[in-house]
Amino acid sequence: MHALLVGLALGLLVAAQIGPMSLFLIRSTLRGGFTTGLAIGAGIATMDLLYAAAGAAGAAPVLTITSLRTVLGLCGAVVLGALGLRTVWSALRVRAGGETELEVAAPRRAFVTALGATASNPLTIASWAALFAGASVTGAAATTSGAVALVAGIGLGSLTSVSLLAGVTALTRRRLSPGAVRGIDILAGLGMLGYAGLLTARTAAHD
Repeated sequence: MHALLVGLALGLLVAAQIGPMSLFLIRSTLRGGFTTGLAIGAGIATMDLLYAAAGAAGAAPVLTITSLRTVLGLCGAVVLGALGLRTVWSALRVRAGGETELEVAAPRRAFVTALGATASNPLTIASWAALFAGASVTGAAATTSGAVALVAGIGLGSLTSVSLLAGVTALTRRRLSPGAVRGIDILAGLGMLGYAGLLTARTAAHD
């Protein structure tokens, strides 16, 4: 139970940070509603679970290979940049409250899009590995069963966090004017472009 609670707390805290996928979830929920946001959140939480498991399994050292880090970093930057550009372009072309984009028009498509976008940054495996090292100090991952419970807690915590974000965004959506939704759309797109640029710079700095 201790390991599960520690994992739950880690999942909640990590997923609560505003990052590119949080911005993508917010703007997509404003466009497509709670179901779309929940599907995107499920995709994010699924990859958090898988990457946390990879970090626990010791996959982080693989990312010390410079060429691999470079390729993965650039791939992640391209995906985030594409999402950012598409978001800004959509805000400029589509009237708020009108059509949703093809990749988030249905929950299944939204889930797959979020899964792919989150998977585009496998460098987060290293972050989860560091968190596992810290959790090990508390004894939460001292055994195999403890590690499994910790990973499960992370997945549950992440899903809870993104679901809450989708719910709050969906409630806020009802009170926003079309112009406000469009403005948030543009800001979210610019934010994703900013994260893409930051990831590119960090990747280049590690070459």
